[in-house]
Amino acid sequence: MSHINQDVAAVTAKRTFRHLRWWVLVLFLLGVTINYITRNSLGILAPELKTSLGITTEQYSWIVGAFQLAYTLFQPICGWLIDVIGLKLGFLICATIWAVVCMLHAGAGSWLHLAILRFFMGGAEAAATPANAKTIGEWFPKKERPIAAGWAGVGFSVGAMLAPPIVYFAHVSFGWQGAFMFTGALALAWVLLWWLFYHNPEQHPRLSKDELTFIKQDNEPPAVKLPFLTALKTVAKNKRFYGIAIPAFMAEPAWAVLSFWVPLYLANERGMDLKQIAMFAWLPFLAADLGSVASGYLTKLYVRVFGCTRTNSVVASSVTGAFLMLSLALVATTQDPYIAIALISVGGFGHQIISCMLSALVVDSFDRGQMATVNGMRGSAAWIASFLFSLLIGVTADQIGFNPLFIAMGFFDLIGAVFLIAFIAERRTARA
Repeated sequence: MSHINQDVAAVTAKRTFRHLRWWVLVLFLLGVTINYITRNSLGILAPELKTSLGITTEQYSWIVGAFQLAYTLFQPICGWLIDVIGLKLGFLICATIWAVVCMLHAGAGSWLHLAILRFFMGGAEAAATPANAKTIGEWFPKKERPIAAGWAGVGFSVGAMLAPPIVYFAHVSFGWQGAFMFTGALALAWVLLWWLFYHNPEQHPRLSKDELTFIKQDNEPPAVKLPFLTALKTVAKNKRFYGIAIPAFMAEPAWAVLSFWVPLYLANERGMDLKQIAMFAWLPFLAADLGSVASGYLTKLYVRVFGCTRTNSVVASSVTGAFLMLSLALVATTQDPYIAIALISVGGFGHQIISCMLSALVVDSFDRGQMATVNGMRGSAAWIASFLFSLLIGVTADQIGFNPLFIAMGFFDLIGAVFLIAFIAERRTARA
């Protein structure tokens, strides 16, 4: 009997993976990457869709707006769903829906048809932001969460970076309908991976006891599952939520422009064709990737060099990103399209520092039973701004161009930084 037990123990030992939490983060990052490839396929194909389906700039803004409206409304709902039924099943349901709806884009025959599909796709893809917080909160101790948030943020920009070349080659091979089918199929393939390989830390067959103890070192209380409206009210009473939500509101218009409008901007105002757009439109997202990774390590720098607390180091990193966003205002001053792309790229770098640090603050400021809900509410605040700004672009871009809009985006995040400092920054000097 003891020999059998030894064999079982040996098999179990072989099955564990070192640093499994980082592999889980990679699996999640892959899902968010594909989320952004499916999401951004519309923006890449926009010039052809406008011609093929006879869509005006204003109608295109309503298509974009339909996605953003659904994304805004459904983030708290998806977050609450993930908090209540769990990350594995909640994210799997949402990912399956967005994959299928993306494939249905291939049958669109008008701007209204596209707008309806984008609404349903936006509702399902809204799960990505709350799932991000849930993954970090469940799999990492507090001291690793800012760095984990930085790496998790890479998925949000890697997908946007990869979208132009992937969608371009899918378009060349299969036409615009085939490009939507191809990206939707990618999403379905990831759903299968998530189903097979994701488990909660307590139930993961390949997680060692030592790593589980490391993950649980903060002894956080068990998650409390609240009814939807009760969860929203509880969060809304917390002042710290507004210190996160208002900066998110100010930051998101810039990301909406990068995701949905830069290809059209490069085509209309910089005279680029689809091939040139595919060659250059990914660069701001590469810069955003670098900003994501840099953000977590920047917090360490503020702790070591300036003696900031953990919370204040996250705030300081976000404020640094806000100052980098001033580069977007300079886009209006140049006639060179390549300098414009470089300046937009600096903005992408700065934005992702802000975005990742706001996610880190959510995980650091709220208990495990609220993380996904709070990050969903933060995302809603962000996407309200995104939705309104896209409609503003649709109405004004043909008349006044993009330059005034870039100038405004350059200063939005400094306003958000004021609220971040006022509501979140700690007024003490002791180290965390």
